[in-house]
Amino acid sequence: MVLENKLGISDSSELARVEEKISKKKALEMFESGLLDTFEVGTFKALSDIHKCLFGEIYDFAGKVRDVNIAKGGFRFVPVMYLEVALDNIAKMPQSTFDEIIEKYVEMNVAHPFREGNGRSIRIWLDTILKKEMRQVVDWSKVDKEDYLLAMERSPVKDIEIKVLLKAALTDKINDREIYMKGIDASYHYEGYNVYKTENLKNEQ
Repeated sequence: MVLENKLGISDSSELARVEEKISKKKALEMFESGLLDTFEVGTFKALSDIHKCLFGEIYDFAGKVRDVNIAKGGFRFVPVMYLEVALDNIAKMPQSTFDEIIEKYVEMNVAHPFREGNGRSIRIWLDTILKKEMRQVVDWSKVDKEDYLLAMERSPVKDIEIKVLLKAALTDKINDREIYMKGIDASYHYEGYNVYKTENLKNEQ
């Protein structure tokens, strides 16, 4: 089933391509305009703003908490009836150390607050927290897709794997455009979006 969208696209492959192109351009704009540095770091509002910026041209639900229950690979994300409470609790979680930040990230991933585009938004959100609190970000291009997906799958039960994986990929090049763009491409690659390179989209209309 194709997600209802503002563009009237009814083919899922075409929607995936258009979504990748538009949202990657938006991700780059957020970085280049300095918008990313204006968000209230670590809050759901910040995540909502990131999601809205990425997907607002495509979906009416951009930035809005989902009203349907979702599952992936047999794992059920937080049910809708508990979602608002879960998001409030996550916002209150501490974020002063690397371990605390990753624990907060794992919980937000389990919450999965949006209908679509959670992983891509939450990884950007994670980097804004790391940037503010630790003056570091994840160089996602150094995080292997299979290792990452397996570690995230196990993270609700045991988060040591994802902590080790992401800690090894930290960099202090927090304002490096190339690292950011490669990171966006890697982040999208985890979700199966591989058609466009972010660096090639800058001047495309």
